Amino acid sequence: MARRNTGATVRAVETDPCPVREVLDRVAGKWSVQILVAAAAGPLRFTELERAIEGISRRMLSLTLRHLERDGLVTRTVHATVPPRVEYEVTSVADDLLPALRRLAHWAERNRGYVAEARAAYDAQHPPELLDA
Repeated sequence: MARRNTGATVRAVETDPCPVREVLDRVAGKWSVQILVAAAAGPLRFTELERAIEGISRRMLSLTLRHLERDGLVTRTVHATVPPRVEYEVTSVADDLLPALRRLAHWAERNRGYVAEARAAYDAQHPPELLDA
């Protein structure tokens, strides 16, 4: 049996409070890109974000906003009015990321037809159970 040097890997993971993969997972999440792009027009209220992002549930929007706020990509401002007004906007760190996210969103929009055709061609040649493997 080969020896493996896992000590260095374990120490690196323990000392790195936010590994790159974790950051990329958060930023590239299903709803995160859309929320960040929409919030860039901010400050926006929760309902404005909800209307701007087709298909997102209130719960998912709330949860994703909370994660983005925790990661320092979105700020949440509560205004002392009756009823309280809450607004969200991107931070300077997220603002730095926005050009790349917009390029990604535009690429997806331009190529969604191509991807749909490629999927259909693949599905026609392969049994569906192979996709779950």
